[in-house]
Amino acid sequence: MLNGKTIAFLVAPEGIEQVELTEPWQAVKQAGGTPRLISTEEGRVQGYNHLDKADTFPVDATVGEVSPADFDGLVLPGGVANPDFLRTVPEAVGFAKEFFDAGKPVAAICHAPWTLIEADVVRGRKVTSWPSLRTDLRNAGATWEDHEVVICDSGPNTLITSRKPDDLKAFCQAAMDAFAG
Repeated sequence: MLNGKTIAFLVAPEGIEQVELTEPWQAVKQAGGTPRLISTEEGRVQGYNHLDKADTFPVDATVGEVSPADFDGLVLPGGVANPDFLRTVPEAVGFAKEFFDAGKPVAAICHAPWTLIEADVVRGRKVTSWPSLRTDLRNAGATWEDHEVVICDSGPNTLITSRKPDDLKAFCQAAMDAFAG
């Protein structure tokens, strides 16, 4: 159970794979935790069902308004555009990296490890992702595995990664276990 724990969900203003945001969000709530939506801009963020616009979601705070010290863990949803944008924003990359520096659990699905590559936190770690990131992750020093969920405790924190929306059940369970700590 995540009683009293607050989990950050870091997203770009647009391009989030909606189900990779909403299912882990619901899992945090069902486990008794508090999810908070953090973005690079105020307002609302745009979810997508693959390439089609879906719902919008209200931002709770921007990366400049919060610190990883305010949270017990981090979720990085995927979608191609979401992490591709985040990795170009130094403040967002730094926010993600600080969770590793603080030894807090991080869960990243699909294309989200792109942000972690930019943060230089995957070297020496076991990970999975959407298959097209395999070479990027290996070039960044990670060991890429093709499993629905990979849990890596070999670094300063627990890192949970999954490949795609079909892996969400296993991803959410592993993330909730790590956040419960």
